[in-house]
Amino acid sequence: MQNTTPYTDNKNRLADVIAAIQVMGTYKFYKLDFSGWADRISGDINQAEYWKNIFEQHPEFFRLDQSRTKASLVWRRNYQKLYNVDTEHKISRAEFKLLDDSAKERISRSPLTHEDISTLVKTAINLHSSEIEHKRDSRWWQPWIPVFGTLLGIVLGRFL
Repeated sequence: MQNTTPYTDNKNRLADVIAAIQVMGTYKFYKLDFSGWADRISGDINQAEYWKNIFEQHPEFFRLDQSRTKASLVWRRNYQKLYNVDTEHKISRAEFKLLDDSAKERISRSPLTHEDISTLVKTAINLHSSEIEHKRDSRWWQPWIPVFGTLLGIVLGRFL
């Protein structure tokens, strides 16, 4: 039986998770649809379904919105929507309340700092390493299967 996890079922998984963290952590808008993220991360909107799977399989980093059509980085969702994507500055809650609806669409959550992104990347690397180690540990007995089978055959052969 082969143990697969999101980190070990695809040889490019760690690199893809890191790429998504970097792009989603710094892009001016914190939430996009899957084709938007596919375009930003890999330059190919046709990869939308692939990136949707990545986001769904790694809830430790990513979340889908209620309609399950857009994704965001969990850490970034904790920030208030007070970041003006045009001026690239944070605004006050009072300034936000004065904006009309069309102007509010240009307000997002603040991008992550380099330190925040570094922390998330290190976490992804550690999770990936742990999964590989777990997979290696869970297969220690597999080389012994033929030996156990042979011994079982000898024992059964003697008694039958």
